[in-house]
Amino acid sequence: MISHKNITKVIGVLMAAAVMLCILAMVFSRKAVEVICSAAVAMPYESALFQTDELMQIDIQMEEEEWEEMLAEASEKEYHACDVVINGQKIYNVGIRTKGNTSLSAIAMNPETERFSLKLEFDHYVEGQTCFGLDKLILNNNYADATNMKEAVVYDMYQYLGADASLYNYARIAVNGEYWGVYLALEAVEESFMLRNYGTEDGALYKPDGMNMGGGFKRDKDFDGGPPPDREDFAGGHPEPGSGFGMGGSGADLNYTDDDPDSYSAIWEGEVTDTGEQDHRRVVTALKNISDGTDLEEYLDVDNILKYMAVHTFSVNMDSLSGNMAHNYYLYEHGGRLNILPWDYNLSFGGMNMEPDSDASEVVNDAVDSPFEMTEFFDALLENEDYLSRYHAYLQQLSQEYILGGKFEEVCERIRSQIDVLVETDPTALYSYEEYEAGVEMLYQTVMLRAESIKGQLEGTIPSTDEGQRANPDTLVDASVIDIAIMGVFDMAGGSKDRIH
Repeated sequence: MISHKNITKVIGVLMAAAVMLCILAMVFSRKAVEVICSAAVAMPYESALFQTDELMQIDIQMEEEEWEEMLAEASEKEYHACDVVINGQKIYNVGIRTKGNTSLSAIAMNPETERFSLKLEFDHYVEGQTCFGLDKLILNNNYADATNMKEAVVYDMYQYLGADASLYNYARIAVNGEYWGVYLALEAVEESFMLRNYGTEDGALYKPDGMNMGGGFKRDKDFDGGPPPDREDFAGGHPEPGSGFGMGGSGADLNYTDDDPDSYSAIWEGEVTDTGEQDHRRVVTALKNISDGTDLEEYLDVDNILKYMAVHTFSVNMDSLSGNMAHNYYLYEHGGRLNILPWDYNLSFGGMNMEPDSDASEVVNDAVDSPFEMTEFFDALLENEDYLSRYHAYLQQLSQEYILGGKFEEVCERIRSQIDVLVETDPTALYSYEEYEAGVEMLYQTVMLRAESIKGQLEGTIPSTDEGQRANPDTLVDASVIDIAIMGVFDMAGGSKDRIH
């Protein structure tokens, strides 16, 4: 018997009621259908799991041999059965597996750690089973992040602006009652996320991934996946189609190429919901109109995307459309209208800068008006004076109110009061406690300088484009006190080089 059966029934009733309202609305008007069916649904897990003033307590209960088998075969990402106690609520027969791509490979190749990120799928073995209405929970291991809080800070920014984004909280993880580590818990972007944000509207959800798909990038200085190619291979800043070098081909970069849905296979292969040819054609039509800059309000959830752009730009996350990696985002489509949902920010604030002597100024002063290197998807918004002004307003809200206004400091203090002891005693930690303390201090300085630079860019004292900054380097905020590596950077060990190598 599932101990939270009443919660599950309540969710079922809410969903049934919402569907009935949609059916009734059809009698009246299409507008009524859109208003009622797209109404967000308040979910019990919002308060039961993601109230950040109190950490999540999670005990994963499973046979020791089963647990060890999952870790030993982590790269397979196969589901195993376990019971889970979350904040005192026991849920039986839950699916658990390792998660991640490069981060998973890095941990798998390191014989000194088994600190994998995890995914709990409550309905994997029991249809309709949830945890306070949540279908899936992500547990991130804070790979390559000595601060343990880059991703939490970014998601807090999204919440501050009211953008469509996953809820977050920290979680103390135990395995069969024994402390395993402090992780960042995230609401998975799947069914319950869609219900919470979009009600019962029948939208399509994709997680495109252009890695190994071909394509290219605009500035080879931003390539972080290995030695950059020779400049002559990139006439005009872009590789030849089909060259196979970049990571944005087959549509994952969201650039419109033609009307053939087969040209965007990386989007369809990343489907989260079941989709078909008509769904795909709506996406292609939207991409074409967005590329042409026509009817943007019809083909884009403009306000939410402007919020996404503001937070994403502030975070300088090069493991994404901001760099040369066409991945780490979700694409949501409903009625031919596209939306971007954020994902994966442990490598933000310079975490993809693998060179030990990388220039922190490029992170602190990253140009706000030329922020996306992999895609032209956002260009029409940046070229529209009204949308550019609204985007700038969200950036100003982040820099002036959230950062310089004291909210960021409050969040840092709250997080430290919650996880300091857990980090210090974490048996699987990828960094020492001293490295954590130094990383947090460096993150604080970096974010404050980033806010100062954005303030200057918005006021016009600092150029807001790459071209302008190259021509006027003396105007940039001095970032000489910042050492990006102290916060943690991408490497195939994923943690402290002193402790792991």
